[in-house]
Amino acid sequence: MDADTQKLYGMITKATGGFYTVETSVGVYLCKARGVFRKKGITPVCGDRVEILPEDALIVEVLTRKNELVRPPLANLDCLVFVNSVTEPAPNLLLLDKFLAIAEYKQIAPVIVFTKTDLADSQSYAALYRRAGFPVFEADNSTGVGVPPIKEFLQGKFAAFTGNTGVGKSSLLNWMLPDLGLATGEISRKLGRGKHTTRHVELYPLDGGGYLADTPGFSTLETDRYEYIRKEDLADCFREFTPFMGNCRFRGCSHTVEKGCAVLEAVQNGEVSQSRHESYAKMYEEARQYREWEHKS
Repeated sequence: MDADTQKLYGMITKATGGFYTVETSVGVYLCKARGVFRKKGITPVCGDRVEILPEDALIVEVLTRKNELVRPPLANLDCLVFVNSVTEPAPNLLLLDKFLAIAEYKQIAPVIVFTKTDLADSQSYAALYRRAGFPVFEADNSTGVGVPPIKEFLQGKFAAFTGNTGVGKSSLLNWMLPDLGLATGEISRKLGRGKHTTRHVELYPLDGGGYLADTPGFSTLETDRYEYIRKEDLADCFREFTPFMGNCRFRGCSHTVEKGCAVLEAVQNGEVSQSRHESYAKMYEEARQYREWEHKS
């Protein structure tokens, strides 16, 4: 058998300890990666389309990615599902807006889920983000109410579930994939945050097609590990600004303080939410003070 007939193509569904689970059309293989990848600075991640030599249990090529994230280490995502609890812990809207902007920047479709609706009302949060143009779902993790529409929406897609620790990602996935049995963590009332229960990234097949990924929790200090968005590009990452951005009085408007800014007028008129614009202004100031050479070092 020649080399060409030995090659198989598949997708990495689990990566841990230097071993990669690769699902192909003819079976599942546990592989290691070629040593040359390390020299080239390439690390295979879940979601990667790869070429393997099955007899050697070896990944020999990582195909071109359409997108990628550093943390969680994932590639070729169709959408990012941002899970937020409406209480215990309360939503951090600035952090959510930062991650939404990053998803927009990377051209990964963002989806928002508000959990723990049995403990507090989610309607005001849901309305805020639906108005901004995002798909928004509300779910009760204790009963599973609200989960079927999420599952239907994600059918056939490769989606990652992410958000702060303690918001109920694992509980939500357990409702969507009952056979999964992911460990869930109790909220520490003393510390006001959740215990880390997710140890690695792994993809789980969804009935009817598609994959879901549970991911390690985030903290508010880790957004800079994702992606640096230049201040000039930031407004394009707030989708509700788009109808107004060409109507500003001054070219190069920052949409923060200028007179004649169409975006600011839209905020004043209630066409763009003040909360979202406040997040944008804070992110713009952070980007304005950012030194790219420090980032590269």
